[in-house]
Order: sequence, then structure tokens, then C-alpha cells
Amino acid sequence: QVQLVASGGGLVQAGGSLRLSCAASGRTFSTYAMGWFRQAPGKEREFVAAISRLGYSTKYVDSVKGRFTISRDNAKNTVYLQMNSLEPEDSAVYYCAAPKTAVLVTSTDEYSYWGQGTQVTVSS
Repeated sequence: QVQLVASGGGLVQAGGSLRLSCAASGRTFSTYAMGWFRQAPGKEREFVAAISRLGYSTKYVDSVKGRFTISRDNAKNTVYLQMNSLEPEDSAVYYCAAPKTAVLVTSTDEYSYWGQGTQVTVSS
């Protein structure tokens, strides 16, 4: 079992930055990849970024490449999402998630454990 607690969301103006954090407990953190997803009102939950278990590999949805950076600190059992140059279209509830395996995956179906979500609102 894995428990995830996300934090760091808030209200920011377009062009601003936020850093999301997700603290994990339960299974040994370095044994599984981690991902961030987001869901805007009326839309399906979408993949944002993922990182391999040791942090050597990352993947991003095209719309955030060059603006968002996912990282992890296995000593602190925490994954981060640094979000720069935020746009109103980035407004959503952001969720951290852990997949069943150590493999870096991007489909929501591959993720078994989810945090509670943190709201990000970007004003224009």
C-alpha cells in the first residue's frame, strides 16, 4: 500500500510559478515511479508528468514541456512538480499518483494509488 498527500496548490497570476509536493508513505519510495495528473472541470483527468523510480527518466505531456519539471527526493519520500510560466489553461486539480510497478507509465489505468488533489488556479 502507498499513501500520498499532495500540497502546494494555490492561486497565481499568469506567468507565475508554483511548486507542488507529494509526500509518500507505505511501500519503499524508491521502488516505484511517480506521476502527476490534472483534471479541470468538465474534462477527463490527464497525464502531466512522470518520473522513474530513481529519477533518471522523465516524461511530460507536450503542453507543459519546457515549463514544468518533475523531480523526486527519495531520502524525503517526496516528488515535486515545479510549474513555471503558468497559463490559465493549467488551472485544474492536480493529483500525484503511484503506479503498480517500477515502470514509468503515463496512462491513468496504470496507476493504483492517488493523492487527494491540490487546486491550482491561474488567473489571466
